[in-house]
Amino acid sequence: MRITGLGHAGMFIETAGGSILCDPVIGPTFFGSWFPFPDNRGLDWEKYGKADFLYVSHRHRDHFDPALMERVVPKTITVLLPEYPTDDLEQDLRKLGYDNIVYTQAGVPLEFGELKVMVTPLRAPSDGPIGDSSLSVDDGTASILNQNDSHPLDLEKLMSFSKPEAYFTQVSGAIWWPMVYDLPQDAKQNFAKLKRDAQNKRAMYYIEKVDAEHVFPMAGPPMFLREELFRFNGQGLEHDSIFTDQREFLAHMKQQRPEQKGYEFLPGTVVELNHGELSVTQTLYTDAQIDRIFDDKWAYLAEQRDSRQDEVRAEEASRAPVLAPDEMLAAIKEWWEPLLRRARTIRNGVGGNVRFRIGELDMVVDFPKAKVREYAGEECIYWYTIPADLVSTNIADHEIDWSNSIFLSMQFEVGRSGKFNEFLTTFLKCLSRDRIEYVENWYSEQTDQTEDAQLGEWMVQRRCPHLRADLSKTGKIEDGILTCSLHDWKWDLASGRCLTSQGHPIRASLADADAGAGAAAGAAGAAGAAGAEADADQPAA
Repeated sequence: MRITGLGHAGMFIETAGGSILCDPVIGPTFFGSWFPFPDNRGLDWEKYGKADFLYVSHRHRDHFDPALMERVVPKTITVLLPEYPTDDLEQDLRKLGYDNIVYTQAGVPLEFGELKVMVTPLRAPSDGPIGDSSLSVDDGTASILNQNDSHPLDLEKLMSFSKPEAYFTQVSGAIWWPMVYDLPQDAKQNFAKLKRDAQNKRAMYYIEKVDAEHVFPMAGPPMFLREELFRFNGQGLEHDSIFTDQREFLAHMKQQRPEQKGYEFLPGTVVELNHGELSVTQTLYTDAQIDRIFDDKWAYLAEQRDSRQDEVRAEEASRAPVLAPDEMLAAIKEWWEPLLRRARTIRNGVGGNVRFRIGELDMVVDFPKAKVREYAGEECIYWYTIPADLVSTNIADHEIDWSNSIFLSMQFEVGRSGKFNEFLTTFLKCLSRDRIEYVENWYSEQTDQTEDAQLGEWMVQRRCPHLRADLSKTGKIEDGILTCSLHDWKWDLASGRCLTSQGHPIRASLADADAGAGAAAGAAGAAGAAGAEADADQPAA
């Protein structure tokens, strides 16, 4: 088996039973903000486009590049479609002319001669745009797991496919927190460090659980080449950003697991696996060039910025004409109010007014009353400032996921009066009737948290109120604080209160206390997404 890195989460997998093109992206994406790091334009994209199979893990535009696919991927290619609860990804692909679709089943292996594959989707509101997925591949000569942005909960089922020898996984961030927030600079620096630490912790959790011999960090970081965003590259010129590069993570992994074998997986990296034997070569960049990219990163990024402004300008020119304020208000009102009326759990979860300053339009979304109107001085729990051309383009395109299309662009500002509200982020990524209905039903199902498990001296509900991970496997207790290591959410067990986000209490009691005490500690409400804002996309974008 031969795996070639294509940049970001992209890879080209050649097997004894056929080849698979995964998540091909050149960009720029997210309104011209994200470019793959390092530059991947020098690859032989025509060659990789002639794969036997196409796998797009999810709809995020740093994994799904329609312009590149139109240029290099024939319409006849066989598409391995993840089994998602809504058909948004399928419709995106069909609009591009890709109709040769294999409907995979969640966690069910498929065989194509000597090639065996399995697509494992995640479907919670916080999993990307209602969906992230991983790809398992085995051809008899090797087995690999391409986990990219996904954070699977049932690792036992995932690992039942076969034990991977090589493991490819996201280690960097795909989120806008805390960079765009109205916060003091020292607070941004502190939150950014906490977010980087949480990302490292989560990546190490999976590396230890998967226990593959060879690890390849990927799926980030991006390059920000727009002038106003350039300072947010990597950990930030002022140490207030959250993006960890491949070399930085490998150094961290070496400290945590000195015995673990890790490799830089870049555009042009070729990994060959044959019955346990592995070789890694770099074909696009020399070793000296790679050292310069990482060791003199800001100089490399500056060269990329200065040479690629034509791409930034071209993206800006492609945006829709800016709507007049009254037209924009009318369009959003007509679109959002019917969705708000269907979103009872989300409305209650937001529980207040949210202000949007969009160019000359100043509007408020009254979630309790399911109304969109001009702002009239109401007290608000969140307030956004967004360029009018971004919103006008999303209206023109009827883009149903504003949470990622606009927010991951980082071309906006936001403030809030309290803790992160995951219900608001969920609404902004669910701007269609199908998505709203799915999420409302999903929240309803999460209220059934009846099974308990013992962790040390505590009895706690087995399923995490965040994303239903099995706390008997992912939970750790220290000084009365329970931490779910999957996304670093925390609870005070004495009170059942979630310390990470509003709501989401947990049921807990001392193992030798009477059963009634536990019930008092956690009458759970609907649960949801995005650990301390850390994973509102993960995104991982």
